[in-house]
Amino acid sequence: METRVAVMSVIVEDADSVEPLNALLHQYGQHIIGRMGLPYRARGINIISIAIDAPQDTISTLAGRIGALPGVSVKTAFSNQKGGVA
Repeated sequence: METRVAVMSVIVEDADSVEPLNALLHQYGQHIIGRMGLPYRARGINIISIAIDAPQDTISTLAGRIGALPGVSVKTAFSNQKGGVA
């Protein structure tokens, strides 16, 4: 199946959503290239970047599930490059 490379930007404003978010990321771990989390304590939020290589529908499903968590926002940027099998 054709895959896409994408970067997800996630902002977590509800600390109760951190554990369910980490569970989702673990579930999709086979597709995740890497991730970086930055706690912004002055604002009480967490900023997370996730690099992923997966079929486009898998990326969209993950983004939808992340965005459905309370107090969590997500945006995804896709590479124009297609190919590979993840």
